[in-house]
Amino acid sequence: MTSNNFQNIEIRVGKIITVKEFPQTIKPAYKLWIDFGKLGIKKSSAGLTKLYIPQDLVGKLILAVTNLPLRQVANFMSEVLVLGVVMEHGEVALIQPDRDVPIGLRIL
Repeated sequence: MTSNNFQNIEIRVGKIITVKEFPQTIKPAYKLWIDFGKLGIKKSSAGLTKLYIPQDLVGKLILAVTNLPLRQVANFMSEVLVLGVVMEHGEVALIQPDRDVPIGLRIL
């Protein structure tokens, strides 16, 4: 991968506004609705159930790849890829800005 390849990936700051259980998935996951400011509200399926409960995710700033093709997960279209660290036992810890920043900004 070159630095040009990396620059083609759009990673943006979003704020989770709605979280719903997603029992139709093979691996436990939540349905997320994320506000990206001018980019609008995008949906994502994310396997965050081991470390997070829905009410604790609402309002969190997250990082997500926003320019990948849509991906169907069960009966849900995932529009962005939420970024997280996969730990030893499959837990996913969100990658987040370390301070309050405007939503929709692109990570460089």
